[in-house]
Amino acid sequence: MNRKYWEMNSTELADATRAFDKEFVADKSKPLDAADMALHRKAAKPGRPKVGKGAYRINITVEQQLLARTDHFAKTHGLTRSQLIAHALRHEMAGAEEGKIINEQRTKMM
Repeated sequence: MNRKYWEMNSTELADATRAFDKEFVADKSKPLDAADMALHRKAAKPGRPKVGKGAYRINITVEQQLLARTDHFAKTHGLTRSQLIAHALRHEMAGAEEGKIINEQRTKMM
């Protein structure tokens, strides 16, 4: 029978869930194979997944309106704030390596 539990009457439900009435089901268990062991190790690791060599949390100060625009842009493009900032940093550094530093912004900060 392939019916959903909420569609069953009480007799059908009792039959379908009889296996869960046993207190100890270790007799039916088996050792994990290599693929299952790898999944277990991956699931047991706490924290965020590593990207590159890992990530560090930093504190920066950003103008309120710029942060609001950043969040809006990230949301509308399906990114997190961190992803957008990391992308912008990579883009800016690549431009700097090509000699395309935005001098206007650079001189304002001095």
